[in-house]
Amino acid sequence: MSWYRYKAVTATGEMQEGEMEGVARPAVVERLKGMGLIPILVDETTAKPVSANVGHGLFRKNRVTQDDVAVFTQEIATLLKAGLPLDRCLEILIGLSASEPVRQLMTQVREDVRGGAALSKAMETQQGVFSRFYLNMIRAGEAGGALDVVLQRLTEFMERSKELRETVKSALMYPAILIGVAVLSVVILLMWVVPQFSQMFEESGKALPLPTQIVIGAGDAVRSYWWAMLLCGIGVYSWFARQMREPASRYKWDKRLLALPLVGDLVGKLEVARFSRTLGTLIGNGVTLLTALSIVKDTLSNTVMAEGLTFVATQLKEGKGLGKPLMETRLFPKLAVHLVMVGEETGKLQEMLIRVADIYDREVQGAVKRMLALMEPVLILGLGLVIGGIIMSILVAILSVNDLAM
Repeated sequence: MSWYRYKAVTATGEMQEGEMEGVARPAVVERLKGMGLIPILVDETTAKPVSANVGHGLFRKNRVTQDDVAVFTQEIATLLKAGLPLDRCLEILIGLSASEPVRQLMTQVREDVRGGAALSKAMETQQGVFSRFYLNMIRAGEAGGALDVVLQRLTEFMERSKELRETVKSALMYPAILIGVAVLSVVILLMWVVPQFSQMFEESGKALPLPTQIVIGAGDAVRSYWWAMLLCGIGVYSWFARQMREPASRYKWDKRLLALPLVGDLVGKLEVARFSRTLGTLIGNGVTLLTALSIVKDTLSNTVMAEGLTFVATQLKEGKGLGKPLMETRLFPKLAVHLVMVGEETGKLQEMLIRVADIYDREVQGAVKRMLALMEPVLILGLGLVIGGIIMSILVAILSVNDLAM
């Protein structure tokens, strides 16, 4: 049995939250429904909350994150599906908000809605919070009278996108830690261990082997010019960041990235999965294909592939369809393009795009695993060679000084 923390709404629209023990989340949801409540959020917890003011201290968030957006999107969808009016839903969400920025956002949106604005318009006034994709989905739901359905689809889309991001982040965590440990180990050896032997070697008055001279020189350089190395690193980072802000330079770097072995393949699959899921979701909710393409272009992080969609949109205006222009760009995998063509021919483009997204989500996970399988032994071997080389250079010098070398 596990403990679950829940937020629910009573039949009169009052907010209620607490903890409940259950064998699984679905069982807790059914139990809450049996109590006449509308479950909004049910999450497993390992400990009871220590205070109602958690999150209002030193580490309180000062902005609305995409995770916050995903949570209140799901909550609005659930409340609308239960039959509550939008104004009442927003009022309940203000009470459910766990952070002050979210509460302020919901309050402003509610005031705009009460003033006669549509939900999409009220959200659009909150600059930097809602993406163009999100707003167009809301507009499509309002136009079709199916706002609760669209919000539910938005929730599913954001959950899948988050899962994909978390897969890549968690996969890169171990290599990042390994590289950090390797750099720290080398710095400690060069700055504190090697100098302990340098004085002994100088007092011997004998010529040192070349590897030992290189290691001692590297240690002296790190100790004397660490500040210059740090400034150089900051300078390189600033230069690269400036390059990525300039469209022409960003395009060149993105093109080089796609050409890299393994990494380029992973980036391409990530972009294809994002392109397919976003386009399929927009089309499925009534957004025209041409408008959807312009929205999808803004969601892609690789400017080369985004530029390819500009060409596709131009060809689409001329009546050449979606699949053939995608093939002509030579940027999208043939499997994905052929599936899109099949979707166009059968009139099931939206379903086929979602299927392509599912395929390439799995491909990304497989590519990440293959990269890790190759990266881990390479990093471990490289770390061993560097540290082993430093130690061996010291040992060779010790043997040379004591006339014990063979």
